Amino acid sequence: MTQVQLIPVEVDDDDTRLDRWFRRRFPNLTNGRLQKLCRTGQVRVDGKRADGATRLAAGQVVRVPPLGGLEERSKKVAPPISDRDADDLRNRVLFKDDWVIVIDKPFGLAVQGGTGTTRHLDGMLNALAFEGERPKLVHRLDRDTSGVLILARSVLSARRLGETFRGKAARKYYWGVTVGVPDEARGRIDGALLKREGARGERVEMDEDDGKPAVSLFSVVDHAANKAAWVALWPLTGRTHQLRAHMAAIGKPILGDGKYGGAGAQIASDEIGQGLHLHARRLIVPHPSGKGVIDVTAPLPAHMRETWRYFGFNPKSDGDPFAEIAS
Repeated sequence: MTQVQLIPVEVDDDDTRLDRWFRRRFPNLTNGRLQKLCRTGQVRVDGKRADGATRLAAGQVVRVPPLGGLEERSKKVAPPISDRDADDLRNRVLFKDDWVIVIDKPFGLAVQGGTGTTRHLDGMLNALAFEGERPKLVHRLDRDTSGVLILARSVLSARRLGETFRGKAARKYYWGVTVGVPDEARGRIDGALLKREGARGERVEMDEDDGKPAVSLFSVVDHAANKAAWVALWPLTGRTHQLRAHMAAIGKPILGDGKYGGAGAQIASDEIGQGLHLHARRLIVPHPSGKGVIDVTAPLPAHMRETWRYFGFNPKSDGDPFAEIAS
């Protein structure tokens, strides 16, 4: 590599140390040389000096100086996207301008690849290049969470959106169905979460000693007796599986969430949609250009529409249960 590169930090590298990030991408770069590059200011994160222990965040941009023939590790090539998948993805575009593309991520599609996952959004992003460069991931949703997902169309946009998501300027509203009805019409769940890797994949658990701070707000929009509730959710922090873990912690798991709710997350009925009932309904963020805001809403996926019909919920009567807090 004989020229400077500006590489956006992907969502999968969020909270990774800078030295580990380099080892993944440039395995032949020695730690001693990396330390020297950091000391002399040739390696920078968002334009600022950094050392090997610096924690990276999705959307930040790492300046990589010329490394004299040390090539970046080749990434696995994603299988070609089918015409059907490409067309479906383009039809899911909710908003597009020179800075961003906002899509309605489908239920069941992983954002990035992993062990045993070959079909994922990251491998399909060439379909959304349109007349510009391939868009970049700056945040993520769980595989089985549908709804609003924003993509950056440039390095500058990725950096600014990354700053937005790391701060408190982004407002992410979710819709979900809980098994059972929360005791309060509106509430706040303040419970630190610790991420663990297990045989069944990534999972978080409440841990006030070693976990990272996590805060979620909820509001009951409607309910079906004591059987289920339609809830609006607002995560004030962005931890992995935060809303799912928090709702399970108060004994009202998200419908279909076997990972955190077990058998208690199911309602026996052939008329209820199958799958996780958590949907990223609305995203409000400052525009990365610095002018105005982006405010996008995604329609309910098919399996959640079935459940809304079954319980008689009216998806047009949502309003904004957090308007007073957000204003």
